[in-house]
Parts: sequence; C-alpha cells; structure tokens
Amino acid sequence: MSKYDIIVLGSGPGGYVTAIRASQLGFKTAVIEKESLGGVCLNWGCIPTKALLKSAQVFNYLNHAEDYGLTIEKADKDFSAVVKRSRNVADGMSKGVQFLMKKNKIDVIEGFGKLKSGKKITVTDKNDKKTDYEADHIIVATGARSRELPNLPQDGEKVIGYREAMTLKEQPESMIVVGSGAIGVEFAHFYNSMGTDVTVVEFLPNLVPLEDEDISKQFERSFKKSGIKVMTNSSVESVDTSGKKVKAIVKTKKGEETLEADVVLSAVGIKTNIENIGLEDLGIKTERDKILVNDFYQTNVQGIYAIGDVVAGPALAHVASAEGIACVEKIAGMNVEPIDYGNVPGCTYASPEIASVGMTEKQAKEAGYELKVGKFPFSASGKAKAAGTPDGFVKVIFDAKYGEWLGCHMIGAGVTDMIAEAVLGRKLETTGHEVLKAIHPHPTMSEAVMEAVADAYGEVIHL
Repeated sequence: MSKYDIIVLGSGPGGYVTAIRASQLGFKTAVIEKESLGGVCLNWGCIPTKALLKSAQVFNYLNHAEDYGLTIEKADKDFSAVVKRSRNVADGMSKGVQFLMKKNKIDVIEGFGKLKSGKKITVTDKNDKKTDYEADHIIVATGARSRELPNLPQDGEKVIGYREAMTLKEQPESMIVVGSGAIGVEFAHFYNSMGTDVTVVEFLPNLVPLEDEDISKQFERSFKKSGIKVMTNSSVESVDTSGKKVKAIVKTKKGEETLEADVVLSAVGIKTNIENIGLEDLGIKTERDKILVNDFYQTNVQGIYAIGDVVAGPALAHVASAEGIACVEKIAGMNVEPIDYGNVPGCTYASPEIASVGMTEKQAKEAGYELKVGKFPFSASGKAKAAGTPDGFVKVIFDAKYGEWLGCHMIGAGVTDMIAEAVLGRKLETTGHEVLKAIHPHPTMSEAVMEAVADAYGEVIHL
C-alpha cells in the first residue's frame, strides 16, 4: 500500500493549490481526481465562462464600432467556434495544472476516492480496479455541482445546468435563466450578447440579491437596457418539456404566467459532492449539506480535514485555495491566523461587472455603526468616458467614529480587477483618510475609489 504524508481528495482550485503548498512544505503528497485536473473551476466554471464572456465583449465592441469612430460592414459570430475557444482555454489551463503537479513532485491518482477507517482511501479507477492508499492527513476537497430543484429537474437538453450551458451545440433563440446569482447573470449576459432572447427569473426582490441594494438596482437597470427581461419576486413552479419548446409556469405577485423558451437554465445554487465518499462510515459530522470543521478545517475525526465548497462559507475558488493553504500550514506547525471571512471579495463577470467586499450599507446600519458613505459615478471618470464605459459607480462605507473601512461595492467595466485595493486596505486596517492621501494614477478607473472616499468625507473634487 502506498503511504503519503498528505492525500488531497479532489483537484479543483482548493485541492490542487493545497497539494502544491503541502509539497512546498516538504510533505509527500498525492491528489486524487475522478475527472480532470483543475476541477469545476478550470474545466467548467471560472475559466471557460470568462472565455465565453470575452467573446461576448468583443462581439459587443464590433457591433458598436461606430461609437468609437470605426466602420465595420457586418459583425457576425460562429457560436460553435466561440464554444470551442472556451474549451481550448479550459484544456490549456488543465494542462498547466498537470505541469504544476509534475514540477512539485505530486502523485496524481486517477479515479473515485472513498474514505476508509485508519486514514485510508480506496480509489476505484475507470476499469473498476480498486487500490488502497494511506496518509497521515487526508484533506477532502470534492467541491460541488449544480443544484437541482424538485420542480425543475434537469434533463441536459431543455432544462440544463451550467455545464450544458457552456457547450450547447447550437445557440438557442430563447432562454429562461432561473436564479440571478453570479452563474445565472453571467450566462444571461453571454447569451443575450450573442443574440438569444433572455428572461431572468429571480425569487427575491432584487437581481444579484447578496449585493448592496444600490448595486442591485443599477445592475437591473443595465440588464433591462441591454434587452434582458427581468422578473423579480417570481418563481418557476413547473416546466413542461413535452413540446418543441419548454413551457415554464412562473408565479409572480400578479399571478401565474406561462413563458416559452428553447432552453431553461437552472442556476439556483450548488449541491456539495459529499455523497458516497465514506463520511458516514467514518462518522464524520455534516450539517445542511456541509462537512463540519474547526477554524483550521479539521473534522471531528483525527487526520481528516475538509476545505472549499464542502464546508460552510462562500463557495468561491479563491476561498477554497486560501482554506487549503491555511489547512496544510497548520498541519506543518506554522503560526496560522484563521481566515477572515468578512474580508472575502466577491466578483460577478457579467456586463457591467460587480465586485464587493465587506458589509453592505444595510448590514452596517443593522450592526449599529454610524456611517460615512461615499459614491463616485463612472460617468464622471475621464478614463471610463474615454473607454466608452461610463455606466456604474464605486460605493464606500466607513465607520464615522474610527474611520474603519466597513465595505466597498463596485459596478462597472473592469471593477473585478479593482476590488483588491479595498481587500488589502481593510486587511491593513486602513482608514478613509489614508486612502485619500494615497495618490491614485490619472486617468484610471481606480481613481474612482479615492473619489468615492473623498465623497464620504466631504472632500470630493470631481463631482
């Protein structure tokens, strides 16, 4: 039986990063993967969706070339080529992870892993051959998949999840997107940009409901402006797939409405991959579809850990990576701080992009803070105007008493690349006055952060 110091079950952005850090720390490490290295993020999530969205952005630029003083006879798209490019990008990234495994001398074990007592894992390969492996520490990083609702069963053709949405052979003329979290609105934007008639159905009162209310309202305006039909305070009660099109019964405040479309995309959240991996056999505690762990990701069973989407917290790639690093550094005996989940940035890559960190204005008020709130619209930004992307704004929230940066919320072009300033500033306990005195380059989108802070403190120049 092969013996390791650390075995990681799953090779997504949680798993493979964990394995690399473990190897760097001198542990003999293996990673078990039943499908493709890189997991959902690299193969079916973060990376290929961004490739699709880039194609949508370029197509949009071509269709609006006149706005930039350019003339193009007729811009057209090859939907299958757009999908193929996305798959090629994903394949290239997965090969990159293969290289990193070899570089860091990590053994890659292909197959489905199941935990056994005595810190063992049985791996069943594609030929049904079973092999046992042993490790001092086993880290579960099996991730999650698209969640299915009982009244919205996915058949992979007319009612689909994110995987099928990424690889449709033909572009649908019409689509209903159920759910307006990041996955739902990113696909809604992509297909709308390609020319599909898109309707978004959201159960809650606002699109992207976890965001600050000002962000949600601006986002909904932008979506409607782009031609996407938005139905909030609405729910899909049932679907009929027997005909050529899908018929969806949607319950609204005004009553029931029947929608027809070629495809329904279910984007109502995720389901963790914790079935049949041996948790029950070992008595590992779970609650509400999540594995219970302490601050350093140890389960109630010694030597077994869990990170990423399978534990409580934001189901985000960068969170899984951070958790895995913290987990193995703690195993190595390093002085590790628990992760501050209040300072995790969230990004949505539709158009306009959304990026946020910390408390919303509502949350800060409910927490009892006296606030200084500032906003700076990109319509007043020279860089945004020159780029033809004046929609959106930066919003900052500070504690009036001590100047603590409580939250930062952005909507607009490229804001997912800007939010790190707020994350770092909050990590370093930066005050509003320190942001104001840090010179920001001109002309850039990032100036809007400084200007929003200046607005909060009554010192804004360009409004």
